[in-house]
Amino acid sequence: MDQVSLTLAEVTDLATRALMANGCNEANAAAVARNMTAAERDGCKSHGLFRVPGYVKSLRAGKIDGQAMPVVTHTGPCVVTVEGHGGLAPLAQEMGRQPLIEAARAQGMAALAIRRTHHYAALWPETEPLAEAGLVAMAFVNAPPYVAPAGGTKPFFGTNPMAFAWPRADGGAMVWDQASSMMARGEIQIAKRDGHDLPPGAGIDKDGNPTTDPAAVLEGAQLPFGGYKGGAIALMVDLLCGPLLGEVSSVEAGAADNRDGGPATGGELILAIDPAAFGGTDAIARGERLFTAMLEQEGVRLPGDRRHAARAQTPVGGIEIPKSLADTIHDLIG
Repeated sequence: MDQVSLTLAEVTDLATRALMANGCNEANAAAVARNMTAAERDGCKSHGLFRVPGYVKSLRAGKIDGQAMPVVTHTGPCVVTVEGHGGLAPLAQEMGRQPLIEAARAQGMAALAIRRTHHYAALWPETEPLAEAGLVAMAFVNAPPYVAPAGGTKPFFGTNPMAFAWPRADGGAMVWDQASSMMARGEIQIAKRDGHDLPPGAGIDKDGNPTTDPAAVLEGAQLPFGGYKGGAIALMVDLLCGPLLGEVSSVEAGAADNRDGGPATGGELILAIDPAAFGGTDAIARGERLFTAMLEQEGVRLPGDRRHAARAQTPVGGIEIPKSLADTIHDLIG
């Protein structure tokens, strides 16, 4: 497959121009482009420029309002709410971040409830900045139904990912970000594009039969990781991001979606905790001791280490994307 090399600045420019050419104002386009650039920088291809065509389809269809400006309010001493008005999630996340940090420091812990937005990205970009600010963070978001519940054969839950971030002594963050399904949706889509098989257990075909064919899984259903355990986590995420926020569940999001391949509307819950408020004045140092002991075992790495390794290398070598994707994005710019 022919590849095109890009610098990070070129990634940002390409994403911004494609979004602005298809209905986004500058604020929304820039926020999404920053998110995509971070994904490409860290080697998360399934959430980088790969997502541009899906965003554009939804913008052109009128499903996403690229001009929407989120509104931030405080609905309680430790609850910050952002109403997205049918816009894109990255701008809502950025606007709610500092109020969330301030509320967590004032109250010991706080929640950010984001509603009426379209989320199409990884979750670590939401939690990592909070950990870098010295807070423990968690994030949850649901999605249209792609995943069969444990024991079932039809899509019911979204991939319903979650992320957790812990502050590091050097000012960085340990972050894990994972779907409730065995694989993220974008990884399966890329496997189909590139002609790769999936690992056993990733999904089933439309008749409920196990398969490693990504095209068959996309037509059938993904499976939760760990069977009933992953299914239970998917249910938890659906409740936290749907009923708790006054938002749609996965099945409701799917029923309302136009199925253009872009992100459906929905909610996101982000939690921030100040360790000092819980008596953990030396929490970060104790966490470092835990990490050190863990890494004494050969072959063990901390979650997110591969992203950080890619992050260090990308400014030197740039990134590569399929030429076909680059051509598609340039066609979308016109």
